Amino acid sequence: MSEDLVFNCKMCGQCCRGEGGIIVVQEEIEHICKYLNIPEQVFISEYLIKDVCGKYSIKINKHGYCIFFDTKKGCKIHVVKPNICRAWPFFKGNLEDVISFEMAKEYCPGINKDIGFDEFKKYGYRFLRQNGLITLCKNGPNALTISGK
Repeated sequence: MSEDLVFNCKMCGQCCRGEGGIIVVQEEIEHICKYLNIPEQVFISEYLIKDVCGKYSIKINKHGYCIFFDTKKGCKIHVVKPNICRAWPFFKGNLEDVISFEMAKEYCPGINKDIGFDEFKKYGYRFLRQNGLITLCKNGPNALTISGK
């Protein structure tokens, strides 16, 4: 099954909303800094928040979007976006829990409304593996920490 039959991003920005959801790891921070041509310490202090577990996440703006999302232009760092962004909607919860999957399907206009959970799951795991998006990093996003798949 092709990706666009399972998920076809509509660039709506719904997945760019929410506090603390866009976790970045060191390698991603370095790529984004290089792309933006700013020092790492400046990037960390101006654009990131460190949580109690020591993970960094991208700050949100006053409207609840990632600070790199522009409602008219989309993602300002799209070419170097973090793995968590690349992986949507194939997050651990959506792949392991049918209720989370159904909620994501209602929330995200890019998920094929006719796709079943088992088919979504099968494609999602394959997509994550093929794109190197499953993490074993303790400071990585929990949504991509998937074992045994």
